[in-house]
Amino acid sequence: MLIEFKLGNYRSFRDEAVLSMEATGLGAFKDCLQKYGNTRILPSIAIYGKNGGGKSNVIRAFWLAAQFIRNAQRTQHENAEVPVSPFMLNDYSRNAPTSFEFTYVLNDVKYIYGFSGTKRKIMTEYLYHTPKGQKAIVFEREGQTFKFTEQKTKRKLISETVAENQLFFAVACTMNDTDCISAMQWFRENILFSRDYSDIPQQLIEYSNDPNMLKAIKTYAKDADFGIENVQFDFDSKEVSDLSELPDDLPTGVKAALNSFIQILAQTSNNSEVQLKTGKVTATSFHVGKTSAGKAEQFPLELSDESDGTRKLMALAPAIESALRNGGLLLVDEIERELHPMLVEYVIAKFQSKTSNPNNAQIIFTTHNTELMNETLIRKDQIYFVDKKQSDGSSELYTISEFATKTTDNIRKGYLLGKYGAIPNIEIQEVE
Repeated sequence: MLIEFKLGNYRSFRDEAVLSMEATGLGAFKDCLQKYGNTRILPSIAIYGKNGGGKSNVIRAFWLAAQFIRNAQRTQHENAEVPVSPFMLNDYSRNAPTSFEFTYVLNDVKYIYGFSGTKRKIMTEYLYHTPKGQKAIVFEREGQTFKFTEQKTKRKLISETVAENQLFFAVACTMNDTDCISAMQWFRENILFSRDYSDIPQQLIEYSNDPNMLKAIKTYAKDADFGIENVQFDFDSKEVSDLSELPDDLPTGVKAALNSFIQILAQTSNNSEVQLKTGKVTATSFHVGKTSAGKAEQFPLELSDESDGTRKLMALAPAIESALRNGGLLLVDEIERELHPMLVEYVIAKFQSKTSNPNNAQIIFTTHNTELMNETLIRKDQIYFVDKKQSDGSSELYTISEFATKTTDNIRKGYLLGKYGAIPNIEIQEVE
């Protein structure tokens, strides 16, 4: 589970921003809280803010850092830039390092991993863990100078292979450093990001052998649309070994690329025949209607005929279920996009309830849905804001817990009145 995420000098965030999942001492919804020792952890965080204020950059920062950490050993060739995006609205931040830090728990071990870097090189990097309850150094790095307290000989040899634009963390995993591999598991298996509903066919193919996931997608589709009675998936997989066997409706460019790939495989393989597996999926939903005789009957509709909201929830279903199943972390930008407010609450409730979330999954999302501020589903300390300063264009991230609020305060009303900032500064004309 995530305990804390820090970012600094990234896009609109010039200064360090901290997103903490630690709960305060509020009495509301205590049953939803997760535990690590004496620490109480929040299952959900909602981030509010005006358009252009920078709230999406919190999700982007998490995504960028996680992707880089997962793939740095493959992507960072000799001249590859470190994929950071510093604050650009002054004459000094653009050349300063961007920083990220993650504090998380996996398999009852707490980890703290962070790095900072410019586009040219990694400036600092560190990993700490608590295998015996006490914080211990796995490695520390300043430029190309490394410090180790355990497995010094092995880790020194690994450090000599790490280029200045690479992460020691990622390289060490490829060289069988068990502590790094254990810490890396969280980034590779427990972090999920929302996907657009245009990916539904590909997702269905990915999960074609997972009946539980297909059942979950069906369930979400039915819950999103009261008229859907059932969803049927038809998979058609085909193995091809040359261009003539590719599907007729495949675009010419795709055919050419696949054929080239087949030829390359054939040249580099020891097998006399190389086959490539292609597949397509048809999703059909069934709605109750009436025949001309007035008899109730189920009628089919193609996936493309369903509403955007239904397809969005179907697209989110695998990520939601994977997080709930494995105790993962799901990040969603603008969760209410194409979703009715009741469907947004439906998703959040899955993470807030111990019944549907027994494995301590978490969700962080940005939203404009102020109905969630009514404290009928989430706590005050689960509400964050992002606002942009007019003076220098930088964003700041803060929680409502930083304000002196009373139990009886109407948070939604206060927010809409501008009490907590992070709302558009516009004047609405009166209608006569």
